Amino acid sequence: MTDQTANSIPARKWSRFKYPDSLYKYGTLLIVLVFLGYSFHFLNIDITRLFGALGRLMGVVSDRYYPPDLEYVLDKGYLAAILDTLQMSFLGGFAGVCIAIPLAWFSAANVSPARALFPVGRLGVIFCRAIHETIWTILFVSILGFGMLAGVSALTMFCIGFAGKLFADEIEAIEMGPVEAMRAAGANPFQVFLFAVVPQVRVAFTGIAIYTWDVAFRAATVVGFFGGGGMGWYLKRNVQQLENLRVAAIILSIIAMVLIAEFLSGYLRSAVNRAK
Repeated sequence: MTDQTANSIPARKWSRFKYPDSLYKYGTLLIVLVFLGYSFHFLNIDITRLFGALGRLMGVVSDRYYPPDLEYVLDKGYLAAILDTLQMSFLGGFAGVCIAIPLAWFSAANVSPARALFPVGRLGVIFCRAIHETIWTILFVSILGFGMLAGVSALTMFCIGFAGKLFADEIEAIEMGPVEAMRAAGANPFQVFLFAVVPQVRVAFTGIAIYTWDVAFRAATVVGFFGGGGMGWYLKRNVQQLENLRVAAIILSIIAMVLIAEFLSGYLRSAVNRAK
């Protein structure tokens, strides 16, 4: 850069916030604070009670849930329930991802194969995301009865909404150059998706699929609590029977399994990212 060019650049004065940006920023902050204060007042929330909540919680845990009955979670029946939960999360996650991929393709505005399929894909993903997995479980239990089939069906619907949204976002962020080249060469929509879209998103799709299974395993325990079987069913039965020591052991086992699933999914996602 020459001296003449440097002299022609006007000096900039640094300012943290300029009007009217400062008005918008602090005005929004004020509105949020007023709304929070009104919410605390309207809901009659006593913040001072929170300071002693930890002590009361520790007292309840030590009186009712300690020591946990660890022998119960080593029983063959409960170990089989852990395996059922793993199978339920895998089947639900696999089926959900397989269905979510075409729905994401349909709902991606940049590469949707037909104008009529765009609302179908978008509404399908939104419909699955709008209903919580517990509600899906209750619906399928009422239709299919208690058991693994209802749990797998509920997790499948949950994973369709979860993975479908992420898949669609990845597809809409691709480079359109290869897509336009394939279209100009006369390729049909499926060929465009297979040879121009999939190569750009396959690594991201793999990571999302792994993360979907991780989330599905966490949700599987909740699904089991509402009638889907597995570890959640044991948790519900012992809660209803006031077997607090067994409940504590089951909660510890769920935490341990979730941590293992978290480490495993994190390792697999790291391996996928290294393979880019």
